[in-house]
This record gives sequence, C-alpha cells and structure tokens, in this order.
Amino acid sequence: METLPGLPIMFEEWEKTPLMVKAVVIALWEENQTLKRQVTVLESQVKGLQAEVEKLKERVNKNSHNSSKPPSLDPPGIKTKPKREKGKRPRGGQDGHQGAGRKLKPVESVDRVVISKPVECERCGCLLLGEDAHPSRHQVTEVPKIKPYVTEYQQHTLTCMACGEENQADWPSEMPKGSFGERIQALIGYLGGRFGVSQRDTEEMLEDIYGVEIGLGSISAQEQRVSQAVEKAVEDVQEYVQQQPVANVDETSWHQINDLCWLWVCVTAQVTVFKIFSTRGADGVDGLLGKDYLGIVGSDRYSAYNHLDTEQRQACWSHLIRDFQAFVDHLGQPQIVGRLLLAQVKHMFSLWYHVRDGTLSRSAFQVAMQPIRHEVHCLLHIGSALKHLETRKTRSNILKIEPALWTFVDVEGVEPTNNAAERALRRGVIWRRRSFGTQSDSGSRFVERILTVVITLRQQKRNVLDYLTAACKAYTLGNPAPSLLPVTLNMVHLCQTN
Repeated sequence: METLPGLPIMFEEWEKTPLMVKAVVIALWEENQTLKRQVTVLESQVKGLQAEVEKLKERVNKNSHNSSKPPSLDPPGIKTKPKREKGKRPRGGQDGHQGAGRKLKPVESVDRVVISKPVECERCGCLLLGEDAHPSRHQVTEVPKIKPYVTEYQQHTLTCMACGEENQADWPSEMPKGSFGERIQALIGYLGGRFGVSQRDTEEMLEDIYGVEIGLGSISAQEQRVSQAVEKAVEDVQEYVQQQPVANVDETSWHQINDLCWLWVCVTAQVTVFKIFSTRGADGVDGLLGKDYLGIVGSDRYSAYNHLDTEQRQACWSHLIRDFQAFVDHLGQPQIVGRLLLAQVKHMFSLWYHVRDGTLSRSAFQVAMQPIRHEVHCLLHIGSALKHLETRKTRSNILKIEPALWTFVDVEGVEPTNNAAERALRRGVIWRRRSFGTQSDSGSRFVERILTVVITLRQQKRNVLDYLTAACKAYTLGNPAPSLLPVTLNMVHLCQTN
C-alpha cells in the first residue's frame, strides 16, 4: 500500500478523510516542516555559540603560566609561585646561625676617629691612665652634603702694542662645549639608562641631591651628548654580536611619536645590543644579526624567525612549558598529554642543571636525553591528532620546528631557554611604560645606545658611571670612547693599533 509523500497515511485512508480534517492535517504538516527548519537553524547557531564560548573560556583562563602573557596581567587569585608548605621553624634567624653583620674597616681607612676613654675609676675615683690595646669599635657611614664644583673658563683678548692687532686666546681643549661637565652628562645617562629615572625626576634629583640647577630641556640635551659619545662604541658592539656563535633574540612593541615600532635585543655571552626598528618581521632579525648570520639563534616561536634553518635555532623551553601547561588546563585528552609532556620537561631540566654545574658530562647528558626526545616526539604527534583545535594547532606548529627543540643538547654554549634576552628586554619594557616610547628619532637612538652600554657593562662587571664619564670626556677631546668589547678583545685591538 502506498502512502502520501511526507505523511504516514495510506492513499485509501486519505480518500476517505473528510475535507475539513484534510485541511487541518495539511496545515499541521506545513507547520511541522517549518519547525524542523527552525530547529536545524537553531542547532547550527547553538554549535557556533558553544564554540565561541569555548574560545572565550580559553582566552579568560590564559595567564602567565600557560601563555606568553606577563605576570602583571594575571587576574586576581593567580599565584605566580607555588605556595610554600608551612614549616615548624619560626621566622627569622635560627639558633646557632652565624650572623652576617657589616664588617669593620681598618682604622687607617676611616676618615675620623672619635675616642671615648674613662677618666676616673668608678669604684675609688682614682685617675685612669694608659691605653686599651683592644677597644670596642663601632663605625657609622654617612654621606656628605654634595656641593657642585663650578669651573669658570676665561678667554682674554689682548691688543698688540706694536701693530694694534687684537689677539684672542683659544679655549682649552678639555673645556666642555655646554654648561655641564662630563660627570653630570654621564650621571644623567646613568640615571635614565640604568635605573629608569624619568627626565623630570632626574631634574629634581640633580637639584635636591647634588645642588645642580638644570632645566628639563638641558636634561634632553645632555642625553643626546651621551648618545653621540658612545655611538661608535655601540656600532662596534653590533658588529661583534653578528660574529658570535650563539645569540638570544627577543622583541617588544615601542612607540616613536605615533608610529608603532619594535625594540629588539640581542644577547650574547659578554655583549648585548638593542635596536629599534619599524618592523617586527624577518627584516628586524636581519637588521639585528645581519642577513648572513651563521650562528645559532635562541628565541620564541614567533614567525619572524621562521626564515632561519631549524638547525640554526633553539626554541625557548620556557614558552613550551607554558604551552604544555595550557594543554593541562583543558579537560580530557589534551590534559593527559600535557601532564606527560611536563613530566618529561621536569626530567630534562634536572639533567640540564647537572650539566650546567659540571656534575654531568655532555656526552652522558646526550645519552640520557635520547629517551626523553623520543617520548616528547611521540606525545607531540599524539597531540596533533586530538580533536581539540587549539591543542592540535599548537602541537603541529611545534612539530614544524622540532629539531630546534634540541639544539642545546647537541651544541655546547646554547641555553634551552630565551630567558637572558627576556631579562634584558625587561628594562626596555619598563622604559616604555614610564615614557610611552620616544618623541623623535634621536630619542630612539639614545634608548638603543644607553641600554646597550648599561647591559653590556653589567655583563662584564664594569662600572657604568665611570665608563660614561670617560666616554663623555673623550668626546669633549675629540677622541673615541673606550671600547665596550670584552677585555681580551680590547687587548688584541690595542696591540694591532700600536
């Protein structure tokens, strides 16, 4: 028996159905079809909204532990460090602990000695004479009130008694061109580049602490003089880093007036360079390291570094740990794989710390790393096949540069993280937050150069203020600034010059 199309009613029964009932059935059937179409549309919308909610949840749950967000952007309640278990010992120094008090200077090194001697005996009143061979000693260190040292230069003009010619003396070659000496110039650069003091605060500090009256415009002028003094030394440093076998690179946003730029940093073992470029792409990497750089680059997995060979890269494991933690924060399969990856990472770093402190040879380390590398490889391939889109995408991106994960195992001198570059770049981030960038091209050059000088000198454990003073003095005399290159290289350069 045949039925009506779309209705479970036989033709014979339909023929017997009254006309009014047929009309009602047809109306209900049309309404049912409309509702089905609406349900299909609503189901599609619900699926889309569910996917959007999942994306928003992932975005809200991102923090410094599972993404590249800085700790300062973590929401309330996120602990930056695991909570330490409460011990039984009380706070402070424990019984038997040897204190580390301030050591006394030799008597001949102090500026003033105040002697207190008893005059008469407390018991019988007799006059006391003699010396105590081992008196009790207490030293107090004080800072004297600073008074600026002002030098006046006078240029005389004398008339020749024989011919009447007026003769004017030359200014001394060591006289600074402006109104402030080399040490004040260096101090202004030091306060801004080393401690992040703003120009207005520098103006106040110079007046209140040093008694130097200086205008805000003069602060900027002295910064430019410092920038010019160290220009050649910084250029030599950039050439030097482009010849190093290992370099760690990172970048952060920077504003020059209204233009978005990028502050780049390159850290090597003894030298660090900062540069501001208008690009965050591969041109920034080439501008910093040179297009023909042959060394190994430690960095994050940002696409600007993708033009480098994977054998020439070391991907930062700090970033990888955050990605694996993001897997753990998901439910289901991503969480399981994430926990297994973090367990391998923990084992890897325990071995690496022994290599770094010299208790494990590199050959033994390479052997011990083989099963870890194999396990991580397998887990990443499992993750790339999971249903969760973000997890699958992240693991696929990691697998594209998989050889770059293990460069530090095979090549001595390579660190597994990019922490050195991130630490150096933090000074630039603080500068950007307090000043919102720079207002001119010359201001950007000052930022590059002073940060390069400060970080490089601190790497080499050299005095920053003394160097800047010497550089400004050399600039006054028309001489090059002292080199920023490592001491051994400086000696070679001096020998070649002589």
